[in-house]
Amino acid sequence: MTRDAGMSDYLDSSGRDDALSGGARMIPVSTPAGAFRVWTKRIGNNPDLKLLLLHGGPGCTHEYLEACDSYLPAAGIEYYYYDQLGSGRSDQPDEPSLWELDRFVDEVEQVRQALGLDLDNFVLFGQSWGGILAMEYALRYQEHLRGLVVSNMMSSAPAYSAYAEQVLMPEMDQAALAEILSLEESGTTENPRYMELLNEQHYVHHILRMPVEDWPDPVQRAFAHINPSIYVSMQGPSELGISKEAKLADWECTDRLASIEVPTLVIGARYDSMDPSHLEMMAGQLPKGRYLHCPNGSHLAMYDDQERYFAGLVEFLHDLAD
Repeated sequence: MTRDAGMSDYLDSSGRDDALSGGARMIPVSTPAGAFRVWTKRIGNNPDLKLLLLHGGPGCTHEYLEACDSYLPAAGIEYYYYDQLGSGRSDQPDEPSLWELDRFVDEVEQVRQALGLDLDNFVLFGQSWGGILAMEYALRYQEHLRGLVVSNMMSSAPAYSAYAEQVLMPEMDQAALAEILSLEESGTTENPRYMELLNEQHYVHHILRMPVEDWPDPVQRAFAHINPSIYVSMQGPSELGISKEAKLADWECTDRLASIEVPTLVIGARYDSMDPSHLEMMAGQLPKGRYLHCPNGSHLAMYDDQERYFAGLVEFLHDLAD
């Protein structure tokens, strides 16, 4: 298949043009437990600006990020959906040893190499857990980055949990909170009552500010497809802070932000489960940081403060391209 000069060469791992599969590719990744494959899908074609999207969870899927389809194509931005190992359309090995931050960072680097992203065009976007992954990637591999976006994720897991305990929990119905904590302490969070209480008391106020039954289809699908073996081991049973037993409980990179020298957009929201003042502080710590505040948004501000969210994101990406 011939191409005009200057066009990017999009090939899957077998050498075939990914245009034949609508931009989708299964990328091989090596891990300490063997070789597996992760799913990616390219949308658009812009050799000068390529955005790799890291979803949250951990163990969620790319699906809730499909809000990008309403804004980024018209802005001329090429972007890649990507289900991390264990999630969505990627391989889902029963290997608990793989659910470690450092291994996920290594996976992102392997995906970058396979997609041919480099300093001239590569922007990494991470939302929620994806923001942790994006920051850690930048700390290790920023020589490959043109820009970075950290959306709705604080630079400190202990500070995130403290915000939940000191600010958000006191605002909840205390009887309901006591029942939530009792279910956690008894290890019975699979009881439907647990999510019922969380939805009423936390999720509709700080995750996505609309009735759960009205959550958009991409969000519904992403939540339905979470891999609990990853999510619970790394985050804990819910979005109400990171549990003390979770692998990410002590994660912290605030004192390392100053070493991330690439242009970085930090996105926060008034009603987020993440402290917006902490997110604004992060932007100030970053040498080339910029803060985007969504006054009507929550953790999924890309839905409940959508126009402001994407206007700020697109502006940042276009500034990188200038």
